[in-house]
Amino acid sequence: MFRALFKLVLFLVVVAIAGAFLLGWWGTGRVFNANAPADPVVTSDATRERAKAAGDAIGDRTAQAAEKTGEIAKVAGNRAAQAAEATRQAIGEGSMTAKIKAKMALDDHVKALGLDVDTVGTIVTVSGSVTTEAERDRALALARDTQGVTQVVDRIVIKK
Repeated sequence: MFRALFKLVLFLVVVAIAGAFLLGWWGTGRVFNANAPADPVVTSDATRERAKAAGDAIGDRTAQAAEKTGEIAKVAGNRAAQAAEATRQAIGEGSMTAKIKAKMALDDHVKALGLDVDTVGTIVTVSGSVTTEAERDRALALARDTQGVTQVVDRIVIKK
């Protein structure tokens, strides 16, 4: 029992000494006070000028970096806008192609499986093969009558 009590007291003394050392009480000879004013730092005019020049240089570099970041952001914004426009156009072209193919599939006079429809912008190319001139004319008319189509390119072959 005495031995355990002695170990406990010895452990507490070691912990107190380590704590005092880590808090700065040991080497300074005074108790640490967070509210005590710090020792003043004395600087010469030359040191002030060097510090001011270093601060100015850092400020200039920061301004340059901010300007470059703004330029990069502007370029990224332009590229995003271009990508959005290309996506919008591709969706529009795909939508127009789907409308024309649906019209052909629903029409009793056109066999849509034998025809391919490609859209670039507002120009539609119809290609493939049909059995009659009337079927060819009807397929081209369906493509021309679709909203947004400005030109229809005929690449249809009549097979007999």
